[in-house]
Amino acid sequence: MSNYTKSTNFATKDALSSGDPLKIVKGTEIDTEFNNIATAVATKADTASPTFTGSPVLPTGTTGVTQSAGNNSTALSTTAYTDAAIAAAKQALYPVGSIYINAGVTTDPATLLGFGTWTAFGAGRVMVGLDGSDALFDALEETGGSKDAIVVAHTHTGTTTTAAAHQHLSPDGNQFVTTTSGASYGGAGASLYPGGSNLTQAAGAHNHTFTTDSAGSSGTNANLQPYITVAMWKRTA
Repeated sequence: MSNYTKSTNFATKDALSSGDPLKIVKGTEIDTEFNNIATAVATKADTASPTFTGSPVLPTGTTGVTQSAGNNSTALSTTAYTDAAIAAAKQALYPVGSIYINAGVTTDPATLLGFGTWTAFGAGRVMVGLDGSDALFDALEETGGSKDAIVVAHTHTGTTTTAAAHQHLSPDGNQFVTTTSGASYGGAGASLYPGGSNLTQAAGAHNHTFTTDSAGSSGTNANLQPYITVAMWKRTA
């Protein structure tokens, strides 16, 4: 910007004596002064909505007008406006109750982000989405589960189907007839063995019980899904 500098000192002409040619104010002197004034004025900014060019520099501590919240125009912002905008953005990103996760450091988010009160959250646990239809997951911050077993070792018991009264063949191929008492005697044409060795006790209706082998296994830290550890924090204020 150009500042106006007076070219002619008109006041000194008053002290000159009459008849001194320098006492006369010349038209060229007046024209020069008006040109200088016009040049200086043309380089000044208007006080109302001026348009600056180049790289204007404001003095340190300049006070401006704080814009309204949410103003997305090209108006210059004050520190009050930017502080309020940053605070609103922080609140929108991490409202009270939100979770902050970091896989690089365990520093308190109050230090990293510069706002809020935080507490360590979910130590040794994974997060599960809220499910209002499942009693295990229908409220916030419910906990459960165990990492110490795959399938608990156990046994199975059972009973075979009932075996009805039945018959046996003698060593010589003759059929034994089972009586109601359970004894069997050789049928027609059967040859009796010496000493009654062809006499047998038939097995009547009966059951069998049994126990299966153990299945499953128990183990500490054996029920874990694939995981990766991170630092988690919950904003409380």
